Amino acid sequence: MPYFCTSLKTLSLLGKVKGYGFTYNFNLMSVKIRLQRKGRKKNPFYHIVIADARSPRDGKFIEKIGTYNPMTKPATIDIDRDKAFDWLEKGAQPTATVRAILRFKGVLYRKHLMRGVKKGAMTLEQAEAKYQAWIESKEAKIASRVQQTADEKAAFHKMVSGTAPAPKPVPAPEAEAPAEETAAEAPEAQEEAPEGEE
Repeated sequence: MPYFCTSLKTLSLLGKVKGYGFTYNFNLMSVKIRLQRKGRKKNPFYHIVIADARSPRDGKFIEKIGTYNPMTKPATIDIDRDKAFDWLEKGAQPTATVRAILRFKGVLYRKHLMRGVKKGAMTLEQAEAKYQAWIESKEAKIASRVQQTADEKAAFHKMVSGTAPAPKPVPAPEAEAPAEETAAEAPEAQEEAPEGEE
């Protein structure tokens, strides 16, 4: 009969000693930052939520901190950076996709800067200035990509709108006539030259 105890370390030792063959995942963190699928078939839309690791994907959650729409170009991400940073500081573990989203939105960069502040590498004001500069440059890049997509879409709609393209101008035949006249004048000039010699 296995022994019941509260310490995981003791439990693993008992498992080894008694030979019960316990295998446990010792990831003690039970709070995850993950995606919760919404939308319809072949048109996904996600909520970014804080949830217990044991709850189902679309089940109970603690707090909703944002949304993610991968169907737009570029993907639309709306997230509360402060709440995400607070949950990371509390120890919540993001899934792989959410980690990429947090990196894209600068939350992980802020965590990196705050680690530098704790170690004394920089002051809080310097870290905030770096973070704000990074956010502004990132938002400018995203805005340029959104504008580029809008321009591509407008060009496509213009191309398929049904209006005929403007006809190309046909070169006028007058342009060839002066070339023929100069070619005809050249033999006449040669004929006049021998007459002048006699």
